[in-house]
Amino acid sequence: MINGLFIFIISYLIGSFPTAILAGKLIKKIDIRKFGSGNAGATNVFRVLGRKAGIGVMAIDIFKGFAPVFWLPGLFNISMESIIYFQIIAAIGAVAGHIWTIFAGFKGGKGVATSAGVFWGLLPLPLTIVFIIFITVVVISKYVSLGSLIASFSFFVIIVLQKFVFNQDIPDTLFYLSFLVFIGIWILHKDNIKRLLKGNENKLTFGEKKKN
Repeated sequence: MINGLFIFIISYLIGSFPTAILAGKLIKKIDIRKFGSGNAGATNVFRVLGRKAGIGVMAIDIFKGFAPVFWLPGLFNISMESIIYFQIIAAIGAVAGHIWTIFAGFKGGKGVATSAGVFWGLLPLPLTIVFIIFITVVVISKYVSLGSLIASFSFFVIIVLQKFVFNQDIPDTLFYLSFLVFIGIWILHKDNIKRLLKGNENKLTFGEKKKN
């Protein structure tokens, strides 16, 4: 119980590192949440600060999810049989930290990149497939939100197929986590879904835009 609490707190603090907000302040001395889409995530950094900053922020946000899941539980005296549960705790902490960062008034990003890092640590092959799907959708459509929505749904479908069709050893905890992340990402993108349906969603471009 104590180990789980420590892991959650440390993972939350790692996830809370406000990468996009710091990038805005360091590069242009702005609050990234007041420009572009108003979101403190890598996509908005691409729009407002440019490609290099966007790639850097995305890489760090992915690492914020990967590191707590892949390394943190191993630093505690945890049996191999139960380590998956502590990895799940780390995953939840990291994603929650990114979305509700304590360092920026509990207003962070939407958790897509950090969730990707989490699953890269837990299920690297399915995540790699989904990453290819994400890139393909974004390149074709120029809609990062659409790529995120399709990628999160595709990941859950892959896990379902692995577990129930191909009978692979996917723990129930990972199955439920993939479902929660899929639902969570769609809920956090509800405004993007409305704009996609209306045909006025922001496409991925570079340069500063007014906040919607």
